[in-house]
This record gives sequence, C-alpha cells and structure tokens, in this order.
Amino acid sequence: MYDQVIDFIRDIYDEKGYIPLHEPKFIGNEKKYLSDCIDSTFVSSSGRFIDDLEEHLAHFTGAKYVVATSNGTAALHISLLLAGVSLNDEVITQPLTFIASCNAINYCGAKPLFIDVDRDTMGLSPEALSSFLSANTKVIGKQCINKLTGRVIKACVPMHTFGHPCRIDEIKEICDLNNIKLVEDSAESLGSFFKGRHTGTFGQLGVISFNGNKVITGGAGGCILTDDKDLFKKARHLTTTAKIPHKWEYNHDEIGYNYRLPNIIAALLMAQLENLDAFLINKKKLTENYKDFFSSKKDIEFVQGIEESSPNNWLNSIILKDLSQRDIFLEETNHNGIMTRPIWTLMNKIDMFKDCYCDSIENSLWLNDRVVNIPSSVIV
Repeated sequence: MYDQVIDFIRDIYDEKGYIPLHEPKFIGNEKKYLSDCIDSTFVSSSGRFIDDLEEHLAHFTGAKYVVATSNGTAALHISLLLAGVSLNDEVITQPLTFIASCNAINYCGAKPLFIDVDRDTMGLSPEALSSFLSANTKVIGKQCINKLTGRVIKACVPMHTFGHPCRIDEIKEICDLNNIKLVEDSAESLGSFFKGRHTGTFGQLGVISFNGNKVITGGAGGCILTDDKDLFKKARHLTTTAKIPHKWEYNHDEIGYNYRLPNIIAALLMAQLENLDAFLINKKKLTENYKDFFSSKKDIEFVQGIEESSPNNWLNSIILKDLSQRDIFLEETNHNGIMTRPIWTLMNKIDMFKDCYCDSIENSLWLNDRVVNIPSSVIV
C-alpha cells in the first residue's frame, strides 16, 4: 500500500539495507577532540571543552548564559527548581510530549497539569491555556491558584515538538499575566527559531538535549539557557553538588545534584557543533524533498509548522488519515527495514500520571492516532 513511500525513502538515502530514524553523524573533529581531552586528563566535570561549549552555545542561541548538564532531563529538573517549583505545586504542560517533561516535574514533588496542543505545531495551545486559566484559576498574592485543586500553578512547560516552534510568544504573554514561570522544553529544537529568536530564549529558562538521536549529540548531555545572571550562577552551583568553591575543602551549602556535563562529552559536542550549520542545511533540503513528494499523496499530510517559524527539521513527520492507516504504515515501513515510529503515548494515559488533571485534549488525541515520524538523518 505504501510501496511508493518506501521506494522514495530508499532513493533519498541511496540505501538498500536498514534505514534508521535518526542516527548521529561523526564526520568532523570528534576523534581529535576526544584524544585531546583524554591527554588533558580532565575528563569529568571541568575542562576547557565545557567552557568552550557553553560559550559557543550562548553565541548560537542568543542566550546570555548557558549551563551544560549531564542530560536534558537534568537540565529541566534544575530549571523547574530554579523557577520555584516544589512539593504539591502544579506545572502546566502538554499531554503530547516525551515523558522526561513529566518526570522532571515529578522530581520536584509537583503534579503535571495537562493542557491541549495546537494541531499545526503539536505544541501547547495558547488558546487552550488561556481558556483553562480564565475559567479555573485566580491570582492571589502574586500566585496563580487552581480553584479546582487549591494548589499553586507555579510554572508552565511547553514543548517545541520535533523541533517545530509552538506559539511561544503568546504562551509567554499568558504566563506573565498569570504569574506563572515559563520554562521552555526545547530539548528537540536546537537550531529552531520563532520570529527570528531561538527557541529556549523566550522563557525565564530553557533547556536543550544532546541525546544520541538529536541534531548534534555527545551520546548524552543537555544545557540550560537563561538571561538571568543570578539563575545562571544558581544553576551552575546546583549542578555541581552545591559545592562551595575551595582549592581543597569539600563543603556544600544545600542539597545539590551531580548534573554537570563531563568534559569528555563536551569534547564530542564541540566537534558536532562545528558541523551544526551544515547539518541544518542538509536537513532542510531533506525536508523540502519530503514536502514535494507528499504534496501529491492523498490521505497523507506532511507536517510543516507555522509561519514565522524556522524549525531545525529534527524529525520529519506525517499525518495519516486515521489510526488504522497509521498502523498499516508503521507495519509496512518497519517490516521493509525503514524505521518509522508513532508519536508518544499521551502522558495522561501513562500509569504514573493518569490521575493528574487533564483538560479537554481533542487535538492531542487526534494527533496521537495519526502522527508518524519518518527517517530524518543527515545524508552524507
């Protein structure tokens, strides 16, 4: 049924064997920088590659400050703590997201509160957010109180799904009006811009992931973006076990976390970062090829995002007619050695979060039945 799609993907990648969804490409100075790092003996949580990485990421994203972390989930956990999220607070997020978003909320002792997404961005809907807040909350003493539960809604975590920017400017305006801290889950969107501004820089804090399947990777890693100098200092302190700086003494002034990025991973990431612009150009070309191909295909819609957004094209996505067609597509492509995957199970359907408040989520349900990711690796 989907032979033409399978043949097209094989032609694009010029590959008769297995085609993964998104594999890393190590085509630059990775081995050299790893060797340099090993020779320096600074392979753990300090070293020049960490400093260089933070500086270059700040320049690329436009953020004033960057703190490199062991992974994106750690970055999100620390960002929520810095936003003041604590036991029994609530944090607004979307049900259509990777589980790390909700796990990080739970690490703080808080509860996710699920609000619907927009179909065209697959990210948090400002209209749904505004509607929920208007109907169910009140601001008392600079705190947004959920009238349904009596809890404080401390933060909001929208996600830029598959690298497609959501309507983050509208979300920020709504959060500001309701005294809710905005923490952007930009884990998948390094290289994505909205209205000329990099994702992760609209909120008080933003996070990026360098997991093995991201646009650039160190096999692990993440970072926190912020323009707030005090938050930057606090983030760096907390991610290094809250150790008070001293040449030889080990004193700690609060509960900290061993979340600092190792220098040896930063070495890999610096080499990857040198090729980021080329990777983004390559992936944009792939996306345009997919867009042209699917434009003539009935009952398959290619996800393109919204105007004024410039996605990084991390994972290309299509929308099938219904759940039955989605499952047929997944079966045929994977059976023929082409990796495709459905979107994540909705967070409100996962056991750990099924008792959390869930607003009307019609768009999330609709997308959950239809969205499929297709191979999106850089072609070399």
